[in-house]
Amino acid sequence: MNSTDWGALGVNLAAAAATTGAVLLTTFGVAVRRGLHRIVDIAWGLAFAAVAAVTWLLSAGHGDDGRRLLVAAATLLWGLRLSAHIAHRSHGHGEDPRYTDLLDKAPGNRTLYALRTVYLGQAALVWLISLPVQAASYSSAPLDALSYCGLALWATGLAFETVGDHQLARFKADAANRGRIMDQGLWAWTRHPNYFGDSLVWWGLYLLACTAWQPALAVLLSPVLMTLLLTVGSGKRLLEKHMAHRPGYTAYAARTSGFLPLPPRKAVPGKPERMT
Repeated sequence: MNSTDWGALGVNLAAAAATTGAVLLTTFGVAVRRGLHRIVDIAWGLAFAAVAAVTWLLSAGHGDDGRRLLVAAATLLWGLRLSAHIAHRSHGHGEDPRYTDLLDKAPGNRTLYALRTVYLGQAALVWLISLPVQAASYSSAPLDALSYCGLALWATGLAFETVGDHQLARFKADAANRGRIMDQGLWAWTRHPNYFGDSLVWWGLYLLACTAWQPALAVLLSPVLMTLLLTVGSGKRLLEKHMAHRPGYTAYAARTSGFLPLPPRKAVPGKPERMT
């Protein structure tokens, strides 16, 4: 019988909330001590990895072992890779302009404002987005065709963001590219291959939780929320606002898809370029 142990899952939801809170509050303490809030970006992936590890431990005896192991391993690999990449990318840099701008608008104490809007806000988002990881671990359903479709989607997303990150890092490492816009490789097909890959990862994990209509409906918010964050939330929107003033970016945006990978558009002579 394919069923979800809803009672045990409820306990896990509470444990996951405590886990995300612990990771983000610890990060908050370190950030305040160092005066550098950009390290919260490193904690984002670590928090998901921590939830996956706690869920795998607590779900023993409640869900199918193959599904539990697969969803835990997939989430751990994604979260740890992301955190390691961001840690390497940000090493030696000062504060992220996004957090400077945010805290400059703080109504009152900047530190408490950062705690409320950044750290506790991200803890809540990690908990919500990790719902498929938790629900899948408490399902007794063995892996099936839909599960392997989810795994394929997850792997495609992970490969897409990993390759995109590597291409961008290599481009930036070349001094000859200083001041230029990255428009090669995957970046010629989408302005945000890393964000697109992230979205695929979470739709893949969602499919791993779709063992019946009830859990599928209960955790649908997760991939939808992640996709919205990446496209109209703090991802694509803020990054493009920051990049808009860069020479050549308007032309790049005019020929390159904003999210879904598509063949580059050809410029139309005499037609004004516009961002999409």
